[in-house]
Amino acid sequence: MTTPEHLPLTSLDIAEDRKALLRKNFPEVFREDKIDFEALQRALGEWVDPGKERFGLNWPGKAACSKLIQQASVGTLLPMREQSVDFDSTENLIIEGDNLEVLKLLQKSYYGKVKMIYIDPPYNTTNDFIYADNFHEGLPEYFEKSKQVDVNGKKLFSDTEKSGRYHSQWLDLMFPRLFLAKNLLREDGVIFVSIDDIEVHHLRLLMNEVFGEENFEGHIHWRRRHNQPNDPNKMIGLVAEHILAFSKNKEKFKESGVGKIALTGEFSNPDNDVRGDWASKAWKVGSDQSGSKYSIVNPSGKVLIEEWMGEEKTFLSLLADKRIIWSRGGEGLPRKKYFKHEREAEGQSATNWWTHEDFGHNQAANDDMTELFGEKNVFSNPKPKELLQGLIRISNCKNNDVCLDFFGGSGTTAQAVLDLNQTDNGNRKFILVQLPEPTDNPAYPTIADITRERVRRVSAKLKAAKAVPDLLNDASDKTAPDLGFKAMRLTSSNFKVWDGRADQVTDVGATLKLFAEHVLPGRTSEDILYELLLKTGFPLTTPLSSLTLAGKQVFRAAEGALLICLEHALSLEVIEAMVALDPGLILCLDAGFSGQDQLKANAMQTVRAHNRNRQSSMSLKVV
Repeated sequence: MTTPEHLPLTSLDIAEDRKALLRKNFPEVFREDKIDFEALQRALGEWVDPGKERFGLNWPGKAACSKLIQQASVGTLLPMREQSVDFDSTENLIIEGDNLEVLKLLQKSYYGKVKMIYIDPPYNTTNDFIYADNFHEGLPEYFEKSKQVDVNGKKLFSDTEKSGRYHSQWLDLMFPRLFLAKNLLREDGVIFVSIDDIEVHHLRLLMNEVFGEENFEGHIHWRRRHNQPNDPNKMIGLVAEHILAFSKNKEKFKESGVGKIALTGEFSNPDNDVRGDWASKAWKVGSDQSGSKYSIVNPSGKVLIEEWMGEEKTFLSLLADKRIIWSRGGEGLPRKKYFKHEREAEGQSATNWWTHEDFGHNQAANDDMTELFGEKNVFSNPKPKELLQGLIRISNCKNNDVCLDFFGGSGTTAQAVLDLNQTDNGNRKFILVQLPEPTDNPAYPTIADITRERVRRVSAKLKAAKAVPDLLNDASDKTAPDLGFKAMRLTSSNFKVWDGRADQVTDVGATLKLFAEHVLPGRTSEDILYELLLKTGFPLTTPLSSLTLAGKQVFRAAEGALLICLEHALSLEVIEAMVALDPGLILCLDAGFSGQDQLKANAMQTVRAHNRNRQSSMSLKVV
């Protein structure tokens, strides 16, 4: 190649990526570039007769969903510094925009990097169901203005209860988003989805299809109401919601370690045991359990012959260690002590019933929002942070792991992460995505505004608490927690993307002239830098720095793995200076080589010579 390759400005091509994976594992099923599906079936040891009925979930529009998944996005995410907290240092993200487009854009940078996903999608009711997946080239600029209609003037809101309750329409919403979300999960990652009674059965079948029935982890029933409803028109009052849990790969999840919830139960120390607070459990097995049968003499002298939880030598060891207590003042059965500090160290396994006492409820979550904002009804029925913290814990999300919530809502997931990090000195990261759905509150015109404002207030509150001197612990040498977030906004690409549709081109010469300088007016260098990070597969939180080489400004990312020069009138000297730094990739504007075909050829020669001499694989691309 004598000229630099052009950087693709689209999101990851899902179909080609999956074909490449298939070719890697089953090269024998390809005939040139086509898949021989009968050969693939034979390679898998299966044969499905044409037309044979198969078990699965189907609905009108499913095929169109698959096509929607494969349509690449050419949008970008613009930085919103003024809406952010600690923009230059934080590794957290809050993204405003349609989550389908955002999930596509995140594919290159976050593929296989997310440990835990939680979503609380619309429950298919009239007021909640607002998504319409027919955007052209990402989220159009119109959405910044009206936030109510699509490019054709079609309303994004359902007017009737009948429309809102079409199951197929709800499945159209969920299928492509779950598919793309799975790509972002690590092999040991976990996803949790909140849902109500209306769609829980459809969601379970859909997640079986996307994640595999074998990766089903459980069905949590969370009591969201702390009071008892008494509706005379309902046979069964609804006090619980459902949360479905799936791992991406059950075996990998088990290998990495199943998380535990915060310790529950009551502990005390009535006998002043030096080992601290304790609780107890019966040493006798339950009626439907089997154990070891032998005789035990209690302090009153009564001989007890039962089936016990452990062998006799184990019991005698516990007795000597003063870990056995007796019921009924010594006249009853033995019980084994277990100490709080031991249970805290080993953690507590979750069950599929989550009480409002341990995991919060809607009313308390509403009260927390009121206290945080100083006014009522800023956001209706947010999830309690205790619920999210429980889910984060059992997913075993910790250290530098990433939590993703692409139905961000009021920002509960972000608060749960920040608060949990403060509690256990963790360093978890969050990515939130929220559609700028209009509200009736002038102070917060969209739900995305509420999301950002809540996290800003939580951040300020935690920073204020951290600033109070700790008289027991010197915190001066501790690493400062990340309490910030980068705010980003979905919009069209910074570059004029060629649209080859004949009906859109009336004057070819004039159109080509427009694309000679293909950066959109009003877009800044920072806007372009973040798009290039996305399109080259670097995280949006990658640190950026600037240096001057041969009189031109060059941006350095990922400790020099990526160099970006957005200058015009490039010279061979600046190319040579960048090549000498030995990055993996150099990006330049195509306009920087304008009218300098010889410079392009010399630049490629410089790169090739460097790769030969250093046995390197550096590449130079233009955009």
